[in-house]
Amino acid sequence: MAGKDYYKILGVKRDASEQDIKQAYRKLARKHHPDVNPGDKSAETRFKEINEAYEVLSDKEKRKKYDQYGEQWQHADQFSKAGQGAYQGFQQGGAQTFHFEEGDLEGLFGDLFGGLKTGARQPRPRRGHDIEYPLEITLEEAYQGAKRTLNMESERACPSCSGTGRIQKAICAACRGSGSVAGMKQIEVTIPPGVSNGSRVRIAGKGEPGYVGGSSGDLYLVISVRPHQLFERKGDDLYEDVPVLLTVAVLGGEVQVPTLKGKLALKIPAETQNGRVFRLGGQGMPHLNNSDRGDLLAKVKVVLPAELSQEEKKLFEQLRQLRPAG
Repeated sequence: MAGKDYYKILGVKRDASEQDIKQAYRKLARKHHPDVNPGDKSAETRFKEINEAYEVLSDKEKRKKYDQYGEQWQHADQFSKAGQGAYQGFQQGGAQTFHFEEGDLEGLFGDLFGGLKTGARQPRPRRGHDIEYPLEITLEEAYQGAKRTLNMESERACPSCSGTGRIQKAICAACRGSGSVAGMKQIEVTIPPGVSNGSRVRIAGKGEPGYVGGSSGDLYLVISVRPHQLFERKGDDLYEDVPVLLTVAVLGGEVQVPTLKGKLALKIPAETQNGRVFRLGGQGMPHLNNSDRGDLLAKVKVVLPAELSQEEKKLFEQLRQLRPAG
């Protein structure tokens, strides 16, 4: 670790106050911590350098030795006994041996990362992260509600370090300091009636597990509803086209209207025009977390007869004579 300028690593001046050093360390440690940069080796190396620099500069005695002897500060006592000449000789040709142990970081990381296990201090419990899970459902499931079994990748507390990310003041090799390891889990979830595109369904306690006894986060299902071949949804109302025979539209009658819970009979008055809309109250989507329902709006689509017989054509000809155009 020779030749490192601890002041430059923390980005502070040589006359920086203890508070300046602490603030600089907090900012850099947040940026380069392994939890924030999973799998980034360069960030992990930078994080170790930052810790090393802070360990020295935050300690008055160590900082005094570093200011006097620079990179050889750990041998300051030897230099003091042997004299300055020995220090200079050591600088020119002596071998260097450094042993680095990370200091107690819990006071600085307690709020940000839940505490680090060093010495006799115990890490603080930390709540697990919330998870968002996109889930596509059918309109029928949105209407009735549904149950799903989800196979999810999950994070669980690392058993090697109990979710602290540290073992004996060193980064845990099993989780590389993140405090968690990947796994798989199955979750049974209930989708309430009335959900729509963009609805967020909270499943309490099914997010990532907490650390060191902390509570689990929550799972949020982000709903998207698949388009339906018959119905168009606008809010909690449903819209559909209903085919009506020409004779029924002219003379009146009854047609069967599909709904999401079965067919209903709709009375068609005589002389119903093409495009007329009938509102069927309460036959739409249920309101989310409410017993009320939207409506179903059925739009008449008059179906003209095809492949007419000669007799039918004569009848239409008579009608044309009775009701000439223009």
